[in-house]
Amino acid sequence: MTQKINEKVLGYSLAIVSALFMLLLGIAGYLGVYTGAVNAMAQWHILFSITPLGIIGGMIEAAFWSFIAGWLIGYFYNKCS
Repeated sequence: MTQKINEKVLGYSLAIVSALFMLLLGIAGYLGVYTGAVNAMAQWHILFSITPLGIIGGMIEAAFWSFIAGWLIGYFYNKCS
């Protein structure tokens, strides 16, 4: 018997990790480090910028999409197993 994945827990964990990564990347960009990655992230995410409000917006956006992706991965894994 295969184990089932809890879709919500997977989604929440990915959302938290993504939001923390966005926070660290925003702080690094604010300090002038990893500017290439920060510029790429600003192009990919509508709400992300180096300002404090932009970092918070990027964290929310990253958490949202990561939760959706994690939930879908867990859902389809459970359906296919």
